[in-house]
Parts: sequence; C-alpha cells; structure tokens
Amino acid sequence: MANASTQHQGDTAKTAGSRSLFLALLVAGAFFMENLDGTVIATALPQMAASFGARPVDLNIGMSAYLLTLGIFIPISGWISDRFGARLVFSSAVVVFTLASVLCGLAQGIGSFVAMRILQGVGGAMMVPVGRLLVLNNTPKEKLISAIATITWPALVAPVLGPPLGGFLTDHASWRWIFFLNLPLGILAFVFALMLIPKGLQPEKRPFDWTGFVASGFGLATFMYGLEIIGRTDPQWLSAGSYLAVGTVLLVFAILHFRRVDHPLIDFSGLSQQTFAVALWGGSLFRMAIGAVPFLLPLMFQVGFGLGAFEAGMMTLAVFAGNLLIKPATTPILRRYGFRPVLLVNGVLNAVFIAACALFSPSSSLAFIIPVLFIGGMCRSMHFTALNTIAFADIPKPQMTGANTLFSTAFQLTMGMGIALGAIGIRLGQLIAPPLGLALPAIEFRLGFVLLGIVALLATIDCWRLDPKAGDNVSRKPPPGK
Repeated sequence: MANASTQHQGDTAKTAGSRSLFLALLVAGAFFMENLDGTVIATALPQMAASFGARPVDLNIGMSAYLLTLGIFIPISGWISDRFGARLVFSSAVVVFTLASVLCGLAQGIGSFVAMRILQGVGGAMMVPVGRLLVLNNTPKEKLISAIATITWPALVAPVLGPPLGGFLTDHASWRWIFFLNLPLGILAFVFALMLIPKGLQPEKRPFDWTGFVASGFGLATFMYGLEIIGRTDPQWLSAGSYLAVGTVLLVFAILHFRRVDHPLIDFSGLSQQTFAVALWGGSLFRMAIGAVPFLLPLMFQVGFGLGAFEAGMMTLAVFAGNLLIKPATTPILRRYGFRPVLLVNGVLNAVFIAACALFSPSSSLAFIIPVLFIGGMCRSMHFTALNTIAFADIPKPQMTGANTLFSTAFQLTMGMGIALGAIGIRLGQLIAPPLGLALPAIEFRLGFVLLGIVALLATIDCWRLDPKAGDNVSRKPPPGK
C-alpha cells in the first residue's frame, strides 16, 4: 500500500514536472514572438516608409508607440492577473498581440500602423509579465533554474536575430511578412495555453490604484521616450533631457505613493529579500550593459568598419550561438558551484568579453572576433539565467505577483536604458578621442564598449553581499523520480 502511494506521488510529481516544462516552453515561445517584434522592424523601416509614402524617420513613432505602451501597461499586469486570473489574461494577451500583428501587416498608412503597434504593446505588456508569473507559480523550486533558463533566452536571442531576419524578409519577400509570421505562432500559443495553463483559484480582489497607475505609467512612458530619443542617430539632447526630467519626477512621486498606500499597484515588499534586491539593483546594471551590445555591435560593424547589414548581422549570430550552447550546462553549473560564486566569476568574465569588443578593428580576423562574441554570448546567457532565477528564489507565493510586476517593470526600463547607454558611449567616445590623440578606426564605438565593460563590472559589486548559501533552495538537485 505504501509502495503504491509512493509510486502515485512519484507519477504525480513527474506529471507536474512535465507540465511545468511545457508551460515554460509555451511562455518562452510567446516571449520570443514579443521580443522579436520589438527589434525586427529596425532594418525594414526604409521599405515600410516607401509603402506608406513617408520618410523612414517618420516611422520612428511606430517603434516609440510600442515601447511607450509597454511602459504604461506593464505596471498594471499584476493587478489584472489577480483580478481576472492568469490563464484568461495570458490567453487573451496572445490573441490581442497576434491580431494586432496581422493588422500591422495590413496597414496602409502611418496612422493605422501606429494604432496597431499600440494595440500590440497592450498585448505584449500583459503577455510577458503574466507569462513569467505563470511559470513562477507552477514550477517546483528545484526545477526553477531550468524553467527560468528556458524563458530568458528570447530576451537574449531576439535582439540578435531580429535585424538580420528583418533584413532577409524585407529583401526576399515583403516587410509585411515580419508581422504575418506571428499568425501561426500566435494560434499555436493560444491552443497550448488553453491546454497547459491550469485554471487555478480566483485570487483575492483588491482595489485598483488609479493614482499609482497614472504616475507610474506616464512616468515610465515619458522616461522611456527620453531614452529612445537618446538612442536615435541624431538625438535632440534638450528634448531628451526634458522628457527624462519629467519622467523622473513622476516616477519618484509614484514610488513614494506606492510605499504609503495599503494596496499599491506595484509592491516593493519583495526588496526585503536580499536575493531579490541584488537581482533588481545589480541586475539592472547588468541588463543595461548587455542591452546596449545588440545596438552597438551592428553599428560598429556597419558604420565603423563599412560592412554590409547582412554581413554584420551574420557576425553577431556568434553571440546567439553562445547563448544556445551554454543552456544545457547552466543548471549543472549553478548546482555545482552555487549562485554567489557563479555571479561573481561569470560577472567579471562578462565584463571582460564586453570590453574586449573594443579590440575589434576593420583588420581583425574572424578567428579573433567570433570566439570573443561566442564566449561573451555564453557569459551573458549564464548571468541572465542566474539573476532571473535567484530573484524569485526566496519570494513567498503571496508576494510573487507584486515582485514579478516590479521586476518586469525594472526589466523593461533597464533594457531601454541599455540602448541609451550605448548611444551615450558613442557620444563620449567622439568627445574624448581627439584630446587623447586616439585616431583609430571606429574609435567612438570601441570606447563605447569600454564604458559598457565598466558598467558590467560594477554590476558584480552588489553580488558580494549575497549569502554564500543564497539560492540553495532552488539549486538543490530534485529527489530521484522527480
């Protein structure tokens, strides 16, 4: 009888484990669709502008509208998930995002295109944080590393694959296929969402924080728009500074508001956990540094070295290869050495290989460039997984929604700050290279990578205060049969 009971528990654990794996794959697929759409249109802007009878610069509003919508609606994703249930919200977000993608591909003018990009942003703002919440709430602690490793690769891969894929589709088909490809992916994601996501119990309802929504939403949107202006080819610094100042004031007000009300839109209580605080603060510096690499690297290859867009895109695929190759080893490494040693050692390696890109020159051989990008991709992937896992290692279930909303908001903001950081690095390089007598090819880009390496190194400082046993509850090997 006891054996039968034990076997039944083992079968149940295996079923739950399999479900959590498939759920992580489903969410990863949705993340990839959303992340790819945010980067893939960059190389298609000239052809899109020609279709609309407009200038390429006029289509910047299409990219801006998407980012601003994410900024406004990500903070309310947690409340909506609690109010209507994660299963319904995630499935609906997939439908909205997919439908908006098809309508983007059918757009005949800038106005309709921008409107559909805003609708896409609404779907994406719900899909990503709620998808992560589903994985966190339905994955056993001992399987969390593998699940997080699965759902983090889209954020690393999509910015690398996006530009060359967009260029390929535009050259050999039409820019509209960039959006039409989401239709079969969205249908599959919706069907599997209904099959895999448990209905669950309806969480306790809480009042909506309208003051927090207005302050945080418009603060994030304004701040991110300022960052987006800095990332442009010819930024207007006064305009960018004005948006950043207004956004900062609104965000400071929102934070003070969240800390004094009973039912805040964004809950800061997760910061009381050391692991979450380190993943948020130090992790934000790391995400800024790596968020700049996919922006800076193709620019250096094309503008600095004179390579074609496709050739530059193919070279950056070495980063993608490194991301993928390290995935199977991520869990064993974290279980063997623990989170703190991995974050410290790998953090330094990550900084070194980002800064090593400053050694690239038009005469550099592929035998040097490819290994640097490949190993750098491995370090990025390992660090991303470790930080995103340890962030939620000690968060209790009742605080998971609030911590996830805060983490998702910070994630979106810091990745946008990464692009701005890359642009600032270029401008600083242009300013300091002449006084230093540095007349090397693409010196402004190379000095930009030095800046990114320093920022990535600073990100490791926060990891020193981690307890040596931090994350042991998620890095322990599962019992046999689970």
